[in-house]
Amino acid sequence: LLVLNTMEKKLAEYKCDTNEAISLKLVRFPEDVEDDGTTFHPEYSHQIFGDDEVAFGYKGLQIQLFYTAGNLSTLFKVKYSSKVTETFDCVEPDDVEGKIREIVPAGFTYNTDDFISLLEKEANFKPFGTLLHTYTVHSEEAGEFTYQIHKADIACPGFQEYHERLQTFLMWFIETASFIDADDDRWDFFLVFEKYNKDGETLYATVGYMTVYNYYVYPDKTRPRVSQMLILPPFQGEGHGAQLLEAVHRFYCGLPKVQDITAEDPSENYVKLRDFVLAKLCQGLPSFAADKLHLGFSADMVKEAQEKLKINKKHARRVYEILRLRATDMSDEVKAREYRLEVKKRLFGPYRKNQRELAKMRKCLRPEELVSHMGQMDTQTQHEELEKSYQVVVEGYRRIIERLATQA
Repeated sequence: LLVLNTMEKKLAEYKCDTNEAISLKLVRFPEDVEDDGTTFHPEYSHQIFGDDEVAFGYKGLQIQLFYTAGNLSTLFKVKYSSKVTETFDCVEPDDVEGKIREIVPAGFTYNTDDFISLLEKEANFKPFGTLLHTYTVHSEEAGEFTYQIHKADIACPGFQEYHERLQTFLMWFIETASFIDADDDRWDFFLVFEKYNKDGETLYATVGYMTVYNYYVYPDKTRPRVSQMLILPPFQGEGHGAQLLEAVHRFYCGLPKVQDITAEDPSENYVKLRDFVLAKLCQGLPSFAADKLHLGFSADMVKEAQEKLKINKKHARRVYEILRLRATDMSDEVKAREYRLEVKKRLFGPYRKNQRELAKMRKCLRPEELVSHMGQMDTQTQHEELEKSYQVVVEGYRRIIERLATQA
């Protein structure tokens, strides 16, 4: 037993947290390669290294995945201070390199000097596709930065290879990410680039992107569905996601064939972003004017949001609730109560559906089965749950209203 414990302790020294071991970088200048300040790490590595996100078999494991900022030419290196097979015969180390190679497309380099020489080619890199929107971000420390949003498709020369490199980031930052079959021409790609200067030349750095799939809607419309969206970590929290989503909405609004825009399995963060962008777009529509909001959610709102901004009824309803909260004096008890009832009525929908299903169940369940279902459904609990849901919703709406105020 003692031997086993010593062995286990020794083996434990050869386990590494893969989220820490993997270092990612977007490199503009040769000195970035050695600068720890430009390094960022994955949020997730379970898709490659299993649920515990551990690589076994190495001490001091470092996995470097460095990309040139624009073209995303890749340096891939695995380093470690010692490897398990050198001391134990019976235990195999994980094939770290093999696992990473499954997601990183061919054409990378193992050599740092070769990688640095690729930086010289970055001046030739130009954004793919057509320019949709340009915007600037002002930072106190560093002044003005200029960004461009482009729409590309798989036919753009060189884009397919670039996209294969770009989508490797999904694995590290989206929990349930999967690669798409980009050959299908119903995919649209929207890319964000930063313009920057290097030795008097204008260069472009990759900031983030979105993929959208155009579904067919009978008889002659399409429904673009957002599939993936990622702003790379060095650029997060600067408002690029909102700029991108708004530009994409405006692009599809200009296409008569588009019915409405949806998203596939949206994350909580995406829903917050969408609420903000759609509220920003809808606040200028006549049907969402402040004096109309207290009259309730109307058919005019549904119609105008759909026709002018390709927003579906469900999303229009959320926008109405956000803008109505902004226009409501919540210190006035009567108005506050009206607002609360309005939101709770929508939130109560799923509960009512449950009640109907319960009534059906009563006809076909044995009494003891029914009791276990009834337990989930008593009125007191429902009211408490509803109140909790309401508070969470309004808290989220208030943050969106604050953000709208800073944009005004």
